[in-house]
Amino acid sequence: MPLAENLRETLQRIENAAEQAKRPRPRLLAVSKTQATPAVAMLAAAGQRAFGENYVQEAAIKVRDLVDFSLDWHLIGHLQSNKAELAAQVFDWVETVDRAKLITALARYRPAERAPLNVLIQVNIDDEASKHGCPPGEVPALAALIAAEPRLCLRGVMCIPTPHADIERRRPAFRQTRALFDALAAQYPQVDTLSMGMSDDMVLAIAEGSTQVRIGTALFGARPAK
Repeated sequence: MPLAENLRETLQRIENAAEQAKRPRPRLLAVSKTQATPAVAMLAAAGQRAFGENYVQEAAIKVRDLVDFSLDWHLIGHLQSNKAELAAQVFDWVETVDRAKLITALARYRPAERAPLNVLIQVNIDDEASKHGCPPGEVPALAALIAAEPRLCLRGVMCIPTPHADIERRRPAFRQTRALFDALAAQYPQVDTLSMGMSDDMVLAIAEGSTQVRIGTALFGARPAK
């Protein structure tokens, strides 16, 4: 089972990076966007439980088809307001909250019988015009809005730094995001998730305090062409 072997190797890399940095081992979020349901099922059968999806409707099908695995589903792609109702019903986590309108919609549509929806604030830490996410200065206000909603649970922040070819140049973005996370954690006791780091820069992200890395390529290989 190549995918199971990829999972073992990735978990070992995460463990090694955490030991080297003398930090707790972060959670692995397997990025399953565009991957076929059978591939996700193989990783689930090998023990992986948390999966990240970019597209709400694609994820809804996988959630339905893989319900017997009791997986933890995260939305890690940009969420349009008109998809908030379905997202609130499908996902356990939404990591890409970046505006007040989205907070209101997710809270309104989260089913009463479900646990509160776990939410991360996506920060556009490098102020890139091509990326979604709120400016760092808006994080406190958005956090307060999320914390005030009983159907939502503020868990932390997420960032995607500028993909500099020199990985070391991403360190300042990780450090700035860690500072935002630390400030939230000092104010809100339930805040425990700093989602940063992907296949190519997870070692650096772990060294800078990431508690969750989002890994796709190292697990599944290159994504299928659309």
